[in-house]
Amino acid sequence: MARPRRIVLIRHGESDGNIDDTVYEREPDHALSLTERGVKQAEEAGAQLRTMFGDERISAYVSPYRRTHQTFQALGLDRERVRVREEPRLREQDWGNWQDRDDVRLQKAYRDAYGHFFYRFAQGESGADVYDRVGAFLESLWRSFEAPDHPPNVLIVTHGLTMRLFCMRWFHWTVAEFESLSNPHNADHRTLLLGPDGRYRLDRPFESWCTPQSYGVTG
Repeated sequence: MARPRRIVLIRHGESDGNIDDTVYEREPDHALSLTERGVKQAEEAGAQLRTMFGDERISAYVSPYRRTHQTFQALGLDRERVRVREEPRLREQDWGNWQDRDDVRLQKAYRDAYGHFFYRFAQGESGADVYDRVGAFLESLWRSFEAPDHPPNVLIVTHGLTMRLFCMRWFHWTVAEFESLSNPHNADHRTLLLGPDGRYRLDRPFESWCTPQSYGVTG
C-alpha cells in the first residue's frame, strides 16, 4: 500500500455568502463565487502549498461547489503534477434549497443550542449526515492507496465543517471533541503527516472555543 506522506485539507476562500447572507435568497449555495479577497486568500495559500509539495505529484479531490473549484484554480498548482477529481461527498452541509435568511438565522440559533453534530436543518442535513458521507469517502480514499504508484500527496479542497468532520472520522474524535472546535478560516489548511511509526498526525490543531463535555465513558 502506497500511503501518501501528506493529506492536506483546505477550506475554500472567502465567498459571497461569507460576507452577505442575503445572497442565499437569490443564488443556490453551490453556485456562490469567491470574492476578490477570497481569490487572493487562495493564491496566498497556493504559494505555501507549492513550497510544501515541491516537485512531488498530488492527488486532488475538490468539492463540486463553484467556490471550491475557484479555490483550487487559484492555488496555481502545476497541473502536470496533479490528478484532480470532483468529489460530491466533500460538499458543504446541505441547508435546504432556496433559503430564507431569517429562517436560516433562527435555525442556526437552534443548532447552537441543540448541537452542531446532531441538529438537522429543515429539508437539509445534520453534521451526523455529513460525517456519514465523509466516512464513505474515506473508505474510497483508503482503497486508492492500494495503487503502487499513488502520489505522495493528497489535497482535499472542501468546506470548514467537512474538514472538521474528516478529522473527527480519521482520528476517532468524540462528538464532544468535535463540538468544541471552530471552523478554520477561509483558505486555511491542515495537514495530516505520516510519521515513522506509520500513523498520521495533524500538523496543528483546530481552534477550540470550549472544553469538551463528554457524556461518560469516551471522555
